[in-house]
Amino acid sequence: MNIGFWMCAVLVPCFGVMALVFGIGKEKTAILISGFNSLPKEERVHYDRERMAKDMQNQYLVWMTVMLFGAAGAWLFTGYSAVAAYAVWLVMFFKEVHLDNEKAFRKYRL
Repeated sequence: MNIGFWMCAVLVPCFGVMALVFGIGKEKTAILISGFNSLPKEERVHYDRERMAKDMQNQYLVWMTVMLFGAAGAWLFTGYSAVAAYAVWLVMFFKEVHLDNEKAFRKYRL
């Protein structure tokens, strides 16, 4: 086994647990989303928290799948599969990073 396998394999259960947390907790887990927890309580009621939790759950499932394919590729073929998986994951991760809360949560506004 190479280091690329382990670098991807360690994130698969982490992302899986987070997807499970957002799936089980539903709208209560929206408070775990970065930026949303810093909004005032009066402002939080104006957002669809159930949809936010569902989107986060799906995002973690996609990330888990990418790392699973990276681990499998590193195990079966070459360690560069892990590098490709991390590159894909980084693009997807930074696509979701917003410095402005209004921009980040605009689509969830009720």
